[in-house]
Amino acid sequence: MNVNSFIHWMKQTHGKVSSAVYAPIAGQNRSQQQAFLRSLEKEKKNSLYVPLDKLKVVVFDFETTGFSPEQGDQILSVGAVKLEGWLVKEEQTFYSLVQFSGDLSPKIKQLTGLEEADLREAPPLREVLLKFYQYAGSDVLVAHHASHEKRFLEQATWKLFRTSLKHRLIDTSFVFKLVDTNEQLIRLEDYCQHCGIEVNNRHHALGDARLAAKLWSIYINKLYQDGCYTLKDIYERLAVLSR
Repeated sequence: MNVNSFIHWMKQTHGKVSSAVYAPIAGQNRSQQQAFLRSLEKEKKNSLYVPLDKLKVVVFDFETTGFSPEQGDQILSVGAVKLEGWLVKEEQTFYSLVQFSGDLSPKIKQLTGLEEADLREAPPLREVLLKFYQYAGSDVLVAHHASHEKRFLEQATWKLFRTSLKHRLIDTSFVFKLVDTNEQLIRLEDYCQHCGIEVNNRHHALGDARLAAKLWSIYINKLYQDGCYTLKDIYERLAVLSR
């Protein structure tokens, strides 16, 4: 996809999730929003024992201005897709740009196809994250090389809501290591090519979330067939592998 087509596709997907669905939580005061976010923690322990073929997860991705939220880098867009077991729910996606008033570096513009004009008209991060959290509910969060997303999500959640991240967040690369123990893969596209997944809309938050969701589906199915029936089983096998 060329840059112009990419940008056109991105603008079409922006706002697909109706803001009316999220209006109640977005309109609450900070104390009510904190209570909502803290309520999500109650399902965290239970998710360890849900059979993998019934486990509900949200695979998500951030596009950002850089790699260091503690040094002022910001989230530019959020994309996510839901799965139940290894069934990707293509119709249940989330995507939003995030308001940004600064100037993007030429590298970020080229990489993501984002432009300052689109970001200045986007909703603020507080609103986007509340919508994202309501979309995710108490589902397990999954991201490819999740340390990047985790740092931004933790920093933003504390800064905006004065509460810590309550969700369980799983790094896809750890799960992949349990199946392809000898493969030295790093980039999302490398994993996709290894699994025969066509790479489209790379470095678009929703595009990358969809690719990571397909990978999660493949690997979680393989682990289930190999005797890992819950997240607890996966964590125990990872512990053995790391010894």
